Amino acid sequence: MAKRGGFPGGMGMPGNMNNLMKQAQKMQKQMEETTKALEEKEITATAGGGAVEITMTGKKEIKKVKLSEEVVDPDDIEMLEDLIMAATNEAIRQIEELSSSSMAKITGGLGGLGGGFPF
Repeated sequence: MAKRGGFPGGMGMPGNMNNLMKQAQKMQKQMEETTKALEEKEITATAGGGAVEITMTGKKEIKKVKLSEEVVDPDDIEMLEDLIMAATNEAIRQIEELSSSSMAKITGGLGGLGGGFPF
């Protein structure tokens, strides 16, 4: 019996590699489109019961800061700073969560580029 080579199934592997490459290219295109869509999204987060509101883009750029008059107290600037920081951190957390869940839809939740490949 003649030996076919190193791959079980003979010529099946090159065809599988082509399919794998096509799937990888499709996934890369979907990831690029999703990244662009995420960058265009805006997230609004609040702190202090809405006293501080931060609107941020998916690129993590602040678009708007809104402060309630009652939170602007010259005798308690530290509280205002804390609220701005809390609202900003919440906006970043929401953007990262949205990004993770959007990418997981593309990769099937594999958690890494090579996770779904059969090698």
